[in-house]
Amino acid sequence: MLATLVMTVIGPDRPGLVQLVSACIADHGGNWLESRMCRLGGQFAGIVSAEVPAERAEELTRALAGLEPQGLKVILHTERAAIAPANGSLAEIELVGHDRPGILRSVSAVLAKHKLNVEDLASERVAAPMGGGTLFQARATVLVPAGASLAAVRADLEEIAADLMVDLKLQPK
Repeated sequence: MLATLVMTVIGPDRPGLVQLVSACIADHGGNWLESRMCRLGGQFAGIVSAEVPAERAEELTRALAGLEPQGLKVILHTERAAIAPANGSLAEIELVGHDRPGILRSVSAVLAKHKLNVEDLASERVAAPMGGGTLFQARATVLVPAGASLAAVRADLEEIAADLMVDLKLQPK
């Protein structure tokens, strides 16, 4: 029987941090399933899903905790119950607008109102072309439940887009 571990990893960025985690997982009979990792504000941050033989899960958990003296904090969540597959279809949202506080809050409120689940989200601030200040850019993949109206989501996003000067693209995947 396999145990699934989902872990958050964070520490001051430097070469070799992914190798530390991947070696630890492999050394304990684990299999790296998926991950999202990046450098943010000088820190290395990521989330990793791995599976390991259930009888070695505790041993792997202790080994991952042992990475902290090497500068990497690992927070673990062990999933013991089977997760039901998500129902619905995927859509992608892209937004670009002048950076200001609250853009993502407004967009995520629309998503929550329509019961869309954020599956993946990436955002950044970039210099606007021609010296036009700073732009906020985001791309999200969302799970649209059966019965949700993409037209209604689009209308609500366009309503806030005019207010926030945000260009949004909502396209079914």
